[in-house]
Amino acid sequence: MQENTLSSNSYRLRCSIPGHEMDVRGLAAAVFPEGALVSVSRDRTGRIWVPNSSDGFTEMQRLSGHSNFVSCVCVIGPSETYPRGLVATGGNDNNICVFALDQAQPLYTLKGHKNTVCTLSSGKFGTLLSGSWDTTAKVWLSEKCMMTLRGHSAAVWAAAMLPEQGLMLSGSADRSIKLWKAGQCERTFTGHEDCVRGLAVISATEFFSCSNDGSVRKWLLTGECTQVFYEHTNYIYSMAVFPDSGDFVSTGEDRTVRIWRSGECTQTIRLPAQSVWCCCILPNGDIAVGASDGIIRVFTEAEERVASARDLRAFEDELSDATIDPKTGDLGDIKVEELPGREHLDEPGNRDGQTRLIKDGQKVEAYQWSVSDSRWVKIGDVLGGSDQQTSKSVMYEGKEYDYVFTIDVNEGGPSMKLPYNVSEDPWLAAHNFLQKNDLSPMFLDQVANFITENTKGQAAAGQAAAGHSAGHAPPQPASGDPFTGGARYIPGGTDTSPRFGGDPFTGSGRYIPGSGPHSPAPEGVADPFTGGGAYSSAGVVEQKSTNIYFPKTDGVTFEQANVSQIVGKLKELNAGAPQEHRLAEDFLESLRGLLASVCGLADAPPTVQQILLLWKATHWPEDIVFPVLDILRLAVRHPQVNECLCGETEGVGLCDHLLSLMRPEGRAANQMLALRILCNCFSGGPGRALLMARREAVLSRAADLAAAVCNKNVHIALATLVLNYAGCLHRRPDLEAKAQCLSVASRALESVRDQEAVFRLLVALGTTVASDPTARDLARSLGVNAQISQYSSVADPSKLGECCRLLLKELQ
Repeated sequence: MQENTLSSNSYRLRCSIPGHEMDVRGLAAAVFPEGALVSVSRDRTGRIWVPNSSDGFTEMQRLSGHSNFVSCVCVIGPSETYPRGLVATGGNDNNICVFALDQAQPLYTLKGHKNTVCTLSSGKFGTLLSGSWDTTAKVWLSEKCMMTLRGHSAAVWAAAMLPEQGLMLSGSADRSIKLWKAGQCERTFTGHEDCVRGLAVISATEFFSCSNDGSVRKWLLTGECTQVFYEHTNYIYSMAVFPDSGDFVSTGEDRTVRIWRSGECTQTIRLPAQSVWCCCILPNGDIAVGASDGIIRVFTEAEERVASARDLRAFEDELSDATIDPKTGDLGDIKVEELPGREHLDEPGNRDGQTRLIKDGQKVEAYQWSVSDSRWVKIGDVLGGSDQQTSKSVMYEGKEYDYVFTIDVNEGGPSMKLPYNVSEDPWLAAHNFLQKNDLSPMFLDQVANFITENTKGQAAAGQAAAGHSAGHAPPQPASGDPFTGGARYIPGGTDTSPRFGGDPFTGSGRYIPGSGPHSPAPEGVADPFTGGGAYSSAGVVEQKSTNIYFPKTDGVTFEQANVSQIVGKLKELNAGAPQEHRLAEDFLESLRGLLASVCGLADAPPTVQQILLLWKATHWPEDIVFPVLDILRLAVRHPQVNECLCGETEGVGLCDHLLSLMRPEGRAANQMLALRILCNCFSGGPGRALLMARREAVLSRAADLAAAVCNKNVHIALATLVLNYAGCLHRRPDLEAKAQCLSVASRALESVRDQEAVFRLLVALGTTVASDPTARDLARSLGVNAQISQYSSVADPSKLGECCRLLLKELQ
């Protein structure tokens, strides 16, 4: 749809689609059949609707599979397997169901979230992004969770995939929006004053957000908010962007659909339902909206699709017969005695959607100005003035409620307050109460039924308007509420990362950890990893078509050792150490004997006593511990040391200690050596088992380190660690683990510049995707191709360019 078409006419009703028995909570345009749409509802169903000959819609398929309310829906694009695309739905049962369009039951169900799945977005290659009340977002591919995005402190209400591969957005009740790349948070956007409820992508560089604070914001991906739009008078729940245009549609708790053109609200359409939960734009430019009355309504600009005069009149009558509760705040503070009479309607309105209240005897009626019809259209009867309503309200924590129940959970214990407005959904109010008071969700039905029983007959016009507090002031967030995120602490500071120049390891001595002329020669002169600069690609120039780089399944270790320099540095630092940390001579001799044993300079194997003393010495002060860590690096290659320190008894302690040394604010020498120790742990079975069991924690810390530290030795060790993980995972069907490897490697490539480190990261990527189509699709969705293409023309070292070209070919 072209922008000039958008501005030519006003939208009018095309049709109303009844069918759902409860609130319509999500809508999406289907890929097939042409012009079809998908809806989901609190009635626990999804439905596929197809256009019929009378410009209405007919139900084609009913989707079942959720055991509770269905909260959101999105369409997954066509693939070779499913050329008509798929439908994904998320629900209050914490699950995501994925359907083929011609089947009523799900093809498969995605489980992993621990609370309601309330938002879904699809991306390239079949990737799916979900957000949940459990404060996380998850990335799914091929029926598996590829990664979990953690960082929000409240429910994730909105999620969106961006056109650039690997970029994703999440919006939360903690009032923030986060930009994610390869599974890591790249930027946090702040500005909204309440829960972020919706996100809509404009282009590769811009997006919209909407919020319970009643505003829509336009953002650049670089972090700037370039425009704020105000027109809604209550929470904004959803929005959709017209293709190839910055124009958009928004819906909310003020009973309206609003059309925005060139930054201005040019049309307001009111509905006879309090909550307008969702909207989507159909391929022909028509707008579909779902509301709390269970009806889907479609509006069109095209004259040939506008509803008949009878249907338009029926819609207007339905709107006129609606009752409006002034406590929603939609109409402002009403003083009946000051309102004008019907003569006030003789004056034309100033803009489309303008509302005007008049007094007709003892009644208050609300009218809206229609520019297209040049007249005032009645939009409902107002239940009463503010004075009447206030007298019935109960104040609690500075806000007005219809009820404040006292709940006694434990006999003799403190009672708890449950505030409630009749326009709220009892189940959402119950959920708020349980979350705020840290009570088990098992009580949800019990509390909701209690509310229902004690407020019978009090719901305004039968409308459930979940998610807001009533009152005459704009709604304020409640403390601990998973929907509004009010009063939640949002950590916003980042550590200032140290930057190192020169040689940060040796101080006054000349010993450099992991270096020395007496290093064991690597096996195989053509090994591009362990030659310490001796590797040359000249021997394989004639075999460029042969992939000698990946998959690489044997671990890469750090073997270099200069025993005399290590022992000399250890003695030097010990002599200058504070008395309480100084090691006895026999302690030093034990460490020297262990080092000689693991380096093959002594016949006797290391003893348990020597190993335990080494473990004790690794807890030396961090400014002098690096020679001890270098001994540990060499020692963990020995089968006996690997079994003793990496086994069930000591393994967790070893891993935790090394992770503490890898803190981004720590010393570069310790960071490098801790990474090298972890790499060398892969040389033994117990070490591999330990690191696979602690994979998530180890790789997460490595990813933090890649971004925070600018040191080539740290980067090479980090790249080697990722490579060793990739090698261990190569033949395993653990897609979530492979996803983390891809994510860490991708994130590291953003900051790593040393060519050897880049080379090892490329081999890690190649090893992860080799012989695994799903991992390959995920790498493509993360935008790895664009990240690495710059290295394809590197001629020196030639292994870097060769490996890059092979990887790009693999990802085609």
